[in-house]
Amino acid sequence: MKRWKTLPAREGFHMPGEFEPHRGCIMIWPERPGSWAYGAAAARRAFAAVAEAIADSEQVYMLVREDLMETAREMLSDRIRLLPMDSDDAWARDVGPTFVVSGQGVVRGIDWQFNAWGGTEDGLYASWGKDNQVASRFCEQLGYDIYDAQDFVLEGGSIHSDGEGTVLVTASCLLSAGRNPRLSREQIEEKLRQYLGAEKVLWLPRGIYQDETNEHVDNVCAFVRPGEVVLAWTDDPEDPQYDLSQACMEYLEAERDARGRKLVVHKLPIPARPVCVTQEDLDGLEFEPGEDEREAGERLAASYVNFYTSNGGIILPQFGDENDEKAVDILGKLFPERKIYPIPARDILVGGGNIHCITQQIPRGRQE
Repeated sequence: MKRWKTLPAREGFHMPGEFEPHRGCIMIWPERPGSWAYGAAAARRAFAAVAEAIADSEQVYMLVREDLMETAREMLSDRIRLLPMDSDDAWARDVGPTFVVSGQGVVRGIDWQFNAWGGTEDGLYASWGKDNQVASRFCEQLGYDIYDAQDFVLEGGSIHSDGEGTVLVTASCLLSAGRNPRLSREQIEEKLRQYLGAEKVLWLPRGIYQDETNEHVDNVCAFVRPGEVVLAWTDDPEDPQYDLSQACMEYLEAERDARGRKLVVHKLPIPARPVCVTQEDLDGLEFEPGEDEREAGERLAASYVNFYTSNGGIILPQFGDENDEKAVDILGKLFPERKIYPIPARDILVGGGNIHCITQQIPRGRQE
């Protein structure tokens, strides 16, 4: 593995769309007591269901703490490749490498700085050193060269690419005080151009209500294909999400992508009933000093937009809500070439994210 100090875009690299062909997907086996209740038993079943659905069409690499390898092997099929690796939590999207590809099909990772979604300002736990090493260690194990971007704080869930020069972000996240406070919006955008090959950055104003990542874009808006996105939506003006989604719609309707296209926006409803933390959930969690703690009745950032696009499927969170089937129907029509995998995901959501947050795609390069 070579660690590059150069800039990917200058060398012809760009971030492809998630809907483009993959070599595989990275996941991390859950174990953090402050995120996953009751010894992570239910969370592990949910992670296993996600991994097996993805494995139907691409290789899954599950990063597992050494002493948990036997437990993981018992719960996962032989299709899942286990790699020994320490981490602070299980959010592969945010701590794993962001991959970029060249016109010749070379794939390299990017090693952003990770600071637990806000560092000492408003981060969610006090120690994140292991997480900050995951991207580099994974690329080393699989033989990928990696770009050193440790001077810039970014999580994979805060960016979406259409593979044609357009990158989606939320201003609420990328401009938050706990990430890159010394950089202006223009300087942050330049970083996205330099590392992701972005030609047009679309700055959605907000994300999902109560999203503790400062409203990652992958929970509110995602590309279906170039020129088309899904947007989390509610028609209920009494719902706190209403104004946030309206603001995003107004922004998208006024913008064009890198190719000059007016975006087609498909509304994807949020659950009809808020998904909230229960006392039973809390009784199973063990928080450490400096860790963000939950409260009974706290609304969770449930969104069907937080799906993963595998080579052959859409791995879609379900919440036991009346809008579950609507989400299946909408995405089935938008992705007719892919199988929809509805996965009960509340046990992931209680940890603070969802299916897209626990997965990170590896693009397919040449001869793969």
